[in-house]
Amino acid sequence: MAYTQQDLLEAGVHFGHLTRKWNPRMAPYIFMEQNGIHIIDLKKTESKLEEAKAAAKNIARSGRRVLFVATKKQAKEIVAAEAKRANMPFTTQRWLGGMLTNFQTVRKSIKRMQNIDKMATDGTFDRINKKERLMFDREKAKLQMILGGIEDMTKLPGAIFMVDVKREHIAVSEATRLGIPTIALVDTNSDPTVVDYAIPGNDDASKSIYLIVREIADAIIEGSQERKREKSEEEVAPTAEVAEVAAEA
Repeated sequence: MAYTQQDLLEAGVHFGHLTRKWNPRMAPYIFMEQNGIHIIDLKKTESKLEEAKAAAKNIARSGRRVLFVATKKQAKEIVAAEAKRANMPFTTQRWLGGMLTNFQTVRKSIKRMQNIDKMATDGTFDRINKKERLMFDREKAKLQMILGGIEDMTKLPGAIFMVDVKREHIAVSEATRLGIPTIALVDTNSDPTVVDYAIPGNDDASKSIYLIVREIADAIIEGSQERKREKSEEEVAPTAEVAEVAAEA
């Protein structure tokens, strides 16, 4: 565990929403009320975060990918940066309806974006007029903004990690429909039961978001590294066996 309960406290992970905006299903994770604001029990946060990290690590270790999702302003840059660090797909603009449930159509849009890229380098742009080039550039920019983070996601993810389940309810719905595990940072105004691994915590403060997202990314990186080591050991083992047989002969 790379963090302490003090780190959670300093990042403001314990600050929930106004009591009048709470979701009763968050009751098990609320420690107290202070000045009209719910205070989250950091012991529960720590426990649930460790469960979520273990799940994310196992998914990465199995070779599957975790899709990072966050479209709220204060989370976008953090999530994009940590997803890239973990070499995982991400979406931080708007959730494209059907991104999971209609994945093949989304892949066609990605292919279209890649084809425009190819046109810019294979000489096609040199044979069309300026107006047509501008039209293609605008189309590519629009596709890149929405789909750039999932360009390398060639199949459905092994799990989805998101910030703010209330905001990302369409992503939650699509993942649930397809049986894709969901991990999320859940504040006191949201329903933690809609996801498989709810991490109770402040989903508005940048410091809180960063700490939780960083921990999930670290767990994924650790899982990916373990997978690489295991594959290397599997490749070395047969070679050693052959050498041993040859020596006996």
